[in-house]
Parts: sequence; structure tokens; C-alpha cells
Amino acid sequence: MPRMTANDALTSALIEEMRRDSRVLMFGEGVATKRRDLLEEFGAARVRNTPLAEGIIAGTAAGAAATGLRPVIDLLFAPFLCYAMDEIVNSAGKLRYLSGGQFAFPMVVLAATGAGWGVGAQHNHNIEAWFAHSPGLKVAMPSTPADFKGLLKAAIRDDNPVLFFTDLALGFTEGDVTDEVVPLGQAAIRRNGRDVTLISYAKTVHTCLAAAEQLADRGISAEVLDLRTLKPLDEETVLASARRTGRVVVVHEASRMCGIGAEVAAIVAEKAFRDLRAPVLRLTGPDAPAPASFPLEQAFVPQPGQIVTTVRDLLGTRDVRDVELAGVPV
Repeated sequence: MPRMTANDALTSALIEEMRRDSRVLMFGEGVATKRRDLLEEFGAARVRNTPLAEGIIAGTAAGAAATGLRPVIDLLFAPFLCYAMDEIVNSAGKLRYLSGGQFAFPMVVLAATGAGWGVGAQHNHNIEAWFAHSPGLKVAMPSTPADFKGLLKAAIRDDNPVLFFTDLALGFTEGDVTDEVVPLGQAAIRRNGRDVTLISYAKTVHTCLAAAEQLADRGISAEVLDLRTLKPLDEETVLASARRTGRVVVVHEASRMCGIGAEVAAIVAEKAFRDLRAPVLRLTGPDAPAPASFPLEQAFVPQPGQIVTTVRDLLGTRDVRDVELAGVPV
């Protein structure tokens, strides 16, 4: 089982899928410059740079997908998707339905997101919920190198447009990687527990795992659930975990209002209410643009100590150690 970074796992998935299927091609902002190995193997006909014109890139991909190709496009940073909303949401997302299934739109849109690199608010904005709210689109946000590869392979093979968000802070993290295709819509239990379920995705999964370790030192057993795919959402795994522990805290970096956490909380409240021992809580980023300063970025995103304090509040066992750890008032 090879070990590689998340970035290398992404490249590995691209190479394998392009070898497997000659219809797969990649274009976008700087892709031929950044991925020289792909250019050398597959040539300029299948790997090419584009102008910095996100709407044109996405529109070209939608048209290519309609003709039977399977494009993967890279629009760099998630906020740049704002320039391609019509092409992604109104064309790629809706035209399969509007055509009565006569056309398919098998395209993948790559975009980097998340704090950790100090790139500022116009390059860092967690907008995954926008696309989860749009009919016809699928949304994936992996947390491990294995899922960077496995989920991307599944996304490329899917006959629907998939938004594939890569968390910047995870790019150089290492992990074991296989050739396994990870199905879209299948969550993963990263840690088993009995007292509370921590639900997250992307890099905050690792924040939850760190918090679970600290909670274990205090005699609290936390289960950590990685959504992996935000749409389709694995309701079955979410509900099974919620029923098992009776307490749920949803953690994500994106802002609270109308975020993925709100959807998860609503599903749990609607379908597992009788099994809950406490209200479903959300711990999220603030309703504010992301700061460029690295220390301020860390204050912007949920931290393990905040999760520990939130869980201790939920269980009614908070003490001075938790207050000091999270830096919050009693």
C-alpha cells in the first residue's frame, strides 16, 4: 500500500482515469504547467492551460460533456466559481433533466478551499453549501489522501457534474493510498464511540479526531463521522451513529447560516428525535470573510479545544480545564 500526499493522490487518480478512459481530459488554469507528468503522457490535446476565464472554462466543459467527453477542470480557488455559476448551476446541473435524459454531463470541477495558507478572503471561502443546494450537482470534500484519490476516481466516472473541493491545508498531508474507488454518497466512521457523535468533513475531520483524543482523556467516548460526500449525503450512516450515541455535534469551517451542519441537524432532528438525549449542536466558522493572517485564520476555524468544551457542555461535565483549553468564558 503506497504512502503519498493528498496532492499526489489526486494526480494519481487523474493519471489512472486518463489511462483507463480516452474520453477523460483536463483543462483549466495552469493545469499543463502544474501537472507536467500528465502533459507529457497524454499530450496537449487532453491536458491544456486556459485563459483566466472561469465561465468560459466551465461552459466549455459542459459542452464537452454533452458531446460524450469526460472533462476535469481546475478553477483554482473556490471563490472563483462565482464567475462560473451560470455554466455550472444553470447548464451542467439542469440540462440533463431539461433534456429528459438525452444528454449527460460527466464533468468534474476542482476548486481549492479552506484556511491554512493565508490566501485572503477573495481566495478562501467555503461555499460548498451553495452547490449542495443546486439541483443536479454532486459535491465531494475528502479528508484523507486515500479519499482524494478514491473519490476523484468515482467523480470522473459519474455521469453527473461533481464539485470536488480540495482543502488547501490537506494538500501535503500523507497517508496510505490504494486503487480503490470510493463511492459518492458513502460516509466513513473514522473513530468509534458511544457518548457523542462528531460529524464533519475535509480538514475539520482531523480537528474532531484530535478533540476525540482529548475527550477520551476525560472519560468521554466520541465517535467521529466523516461525511466525505456532501451531496448525495449518507443519511443512513449519520442516523445510525446519532441513534447509537444519542448526541450529535456537527463541525465545519464554513459559516453557520444555511450550512451543511444545518441540513445534518435537521435530518437528525426529523428522523432520530426519539433517540436523542440532547439537542443537536453546530460548531462552525463565523459569518465573516476569512482573514489573510495565519493566526487569525486559526481563530476563524473550529479548534479541538472548542469541540471539547462544546461536548462537555452537552454532557454537563465542563470544568476549568476545558475553559482554559478553549479560551472561552465560563
